[in-house]
Amino acid sequence: MSLALLVTGAGGGLARSVLDLVRSERNAFARGLSRAELDLQDPFGVQDVVRLWARILQQDSPDHRLVVVNTAACSSPEQAEADEERAYGVNAAGPALLAQACASVGARLIHVSCADVFSGDRGDGPAYDVDDEVGPRSAYGRTKLGGELAVRELHPDGGYVVRTSWLYGGNGEGMVPGLIGSAEHVAASRAPDDQWGSPTWTRDLAAALIELARSSAPAGTYHCASSGRASWFELGRSMLDDLGADPTRIVAVRSDELPSYALRPASAVLSSRSWEQAGLAPLRPWREGVSAYVAALVAAGPAVRVLPADPTATPSAAPASTSDG
Repeated sequence: MSLALLVTGAGGGLARSVLDLVRSERNAFARGLSRAELDLQDPFGVQDVVRLWARILQQDSPDHRLVVVNTAACSSPEQAEADEERAYGVNAAGPALLAQACASVGARLIHVSCADVFSGDRGDGPAYDVDDEVGPRSAYGRTKLGGELAVRELHPDGGYVVRTSWLYGGNGEGMVPGLIGSAEHVAASRAPDDQWGSPTWTRDLAAALIELARSSAPAGTYHCASSGRASWFELGRSMLDDLGADPTRIVAVRSDELPSYALRPASAVLSSRSWEQAGLAPLRPWREGVSAYVAALVAAGPAVRVLPADPTATPSAAPASTSDG
């Protein structure tokens, strides 16, 4: 049986990683759709695109396994806070339309969600498991939870909700470019040391999503993130260390010292127990993933410039994190 993927949000880092990896897969092919090609807020457009894609593939061969991978999202907490209605359209109403369309053609739907559906008030306490009580504290978290509920309700037999944490890589969305930028510029970056997560490279998650698409795992909710925990401060310093730059350019601060009006969970650490119990391979520890990402970044060139530190420079705030790709 061959694997046929339809990947939404093709302009994003996670989608690009999925599409790149599929090229080297046997008996697998994928089509990526950008926001311009598929507007998740257009109910007729979503139905038409999914049904046409499924019809073409089913006419080609009944042995194709059809899987839609939804990576499209309004992934900026600040944007969601400023316009929750728009964020709801992309993060909740869009997945609902996809779930209905996938159910109508017999396709699986893998919907990527995040740790912001939890309250995050555990700090450096235990990691969140799939059965833990949700309680988002931000517009971003509320809209992402809405998408989860829609997928589970509208496609119970073929809907997969995959929560992840602190995605980096791909197009470099989120906080990571600011951290890496500290190796390229004289000024230092500030990073919170009171927020905890499971930093996950988009390439590692993409490989895991392809494995899930091929598997016989039952529909449901899963957590898939790199093992271990780190603060943004630790993440930034580890990246500069791997780059051969001075890690002290990352300065630890409290979250409330950074310019943001979107509330972020103190803990976005996820337990991947559900993933492993389904017979799926766990992701590597976050520190190994960071080293692999930095090595790939340098190999892709041009090499990151590492300038000498300026002790008189004023630390700048690194961009705030986004939780999914």
